[in-house]
Amino acid sequence: MPGARIILGLSAYYHDSAAALLVDGVITAAAQEERFTRKKHDPGFPAHSITYCLEEAGITLADVDEVVFYDKPLVKFERLLETYLAYAPNGIRSFIAAMPVWLKEKLYLKSTLKRELAELGNLKRQELPALLFAEHHQSHAASAFFPSPFEEAAVMCLDGVGEWATTTVWKGSGNKLEAQWEIDFPHSLGLLYSAFTYYTGFKVNSGEYKLMGLAPYGDPKYVDLITEHLIDLKEDGTFRLDMSYFNYCTGLTMTNSKFDKLFGGPAREAESDVTQKEMDIAASIQKVTEEVVLRLARTVREETGCRYLCLAGGVALNCVANGELLRAKIFDDLWIQPAAGDAGGALGAALVSWYERHDNPRTVEPHDSMRGSYLGPDFGRNEARVQLDAAGAVYRELEDTELMPELADILAGENVIGWFQGRMEFGPRALGGRSIIGDPRSKKMQSVMNLKIKYRESFRPFAPSVLSEDVSHYFEQDSPSPYMLLVAPVAEAIRYPMTEEQQQLFGIEKLNVPRSELPSITHVDYSARIQSVHEQTNPRYHRLIASFKEKTGCGVVVNTSFNVRGEPIVCTPTDAYRCFMRTEMDYLVVGNFLMAKPDQPEVPEDHEWMKEFELD
Repeated sequence: MPGARIILGLSAYYHDSAAALLVDGVITAAAQEERFTRKKHDPGFPAHSITYCLEEAGITLADVDEVVFYDKPLVKFERLLETYLAYAPNGIRSFIAAMPVWLKEKLYLKSTLKRELAELGNLKRQELPALLFAEHHQSHAASAFFPSPFEEAAVMCLDGVGEWATTTVWKGSGNKLEAQWEIDFPHSLGLLYSAFTYYTGFKVNSGEYKLMGLAPYGDPKYVDLITEHLIDLKEDGTFRLDMSYFNYCTGLTMTNSKFDKLFGGPAREAESDVTQKEMDIAASIQKVTEEVVLRLARTVREETGCRYLCLAGGVALNCVANGELLRAKIFDDLWIQPAAGDAGGALGAALVSWYERHDNPRTVEPHDSMRGSYLGPDFGRNEARVQLDAAGAVYRELEDTELMPELADILAGENVIGWFQGRMEFGPRALGGRSIIGDPRSKKMQSVMNLKIKYRESFRPFAPSVLSEDVSHYFEQDSPSPYMLLVAPVAEAIRYPMTEEQQQLFGIEKLNVPRSELPSITHVDYSARIQSVHEQTNPRYHRLIASFKEKTGCGVVVNTSFNVRGEPIVCTPTDAYRCFMRTEMDYLVVGNFLMAKPDQPEVPEDHEWMKEFELD
């Protein structure tokens, strides 16, 4: 690639390590380390992700001009020290737990990165590319604005915490991003939501989406309690938290005994039964989150005058809040970075250097420049065959003209299919590259997929993949949602009204009441988390759904990520076959290879494998 400027972006050492590669400003490859190591939210140095990105571009580390890290560890260390000093002598246990890791690894991150890169690339230190550092929220903002389809836009980044910032507002124009203002640690919407994730018995940094999925089962009866005691929310959306209820500055937990007293008891124990209380708490914090986001958005629209808004940071994965924001019509349109969390920071860091440091011109793509977020590894037919043969798989090889109609028949027979094709998705959502799919018209599909395929909580909803041209037929939404980051109401025309008796049901009892012609993807509040499937970004997945529509008249399939609970989404054909054989999936498709469960060799009954993955 003579003459091309090559920039490698990295995020690592906190959670969701990742690498992303720009070649002359074009997003060429990006992947999370967890997909290769099979360790969920892997925080380690992303050696496998870097290797993949370089191989995808056909280069070595010696060809890279710059490596850009997604935050500034020294500033983060300063924040930790200042926080411990501000709360001293409280927090000594937390300080003692955190310091050895910082003093051994994170404080000398520049040296650590150089050492790891030198080993990986088999280079001497003086041969390494230039090593640069972007700011955490700057990386988020760059990942949100620069790939977006907007020439000019406001940008909001909301997460737990970067170096100091927890909420930042930016104005993007052309190839420039200007910081407007920020809210700093410890006042954080992301950490407030995580505190409730912890209190309801789910895992912080991975269980937040469960809290969001639980919310529609509850009644938001704790909203006033939250706004009166925990968060002082101003009219303009800015806020401060009452830190006397939280433990994350000084302790090893998110909340404390004062918080427990306010909500009438201790945090729910992980894996214990979810009660109506947890559902009501989930509904309440979800409402508060939506209100903060809406107020901030109104302020940002007024201050910047921008017609469009871009979002990133972990809170931007709250697709219910995103849907509310879109329907509020504060902005003409939204664009949300599909890898909105820390993994996307790797891409943002590279983009910061390309546009901000080098002042390169920016070309705005009509949809966006993320390539549908299909930025991970692909496996050609020969490689797939080699891996399936090595696993002992029994398969039939079919061309698409035969395969698609057969899959439509299989889906219509209420079978569950593991669907593995093309490049792996970058970000937490399966978007038809590494998906498990089913018939949304089936009344049993939601239960079967949760309990027999994913081995996860029964209350968890499933998302629809819908042909982009059919979105408004099934859902009350006109705009595309290619990254499954918007929740919208199911269209009135396909809803089933509830009887008086059904309306009296509480909590999890609501689960088994079919609410529409597509019961498997209609949540208990008549909502669905939509993925619009576009022919230009994923022609093969589009073709599959079109074949299903031709067979059944339905242009929608159920889509959930290809993994079991606690496992990262599958990366390779070997991963896919292993997951297929360990679950009650009926069929597996890897590229053009079709496998039926009854045809596969018998494997000894073994449930020990479930211990491989720590529950999320």
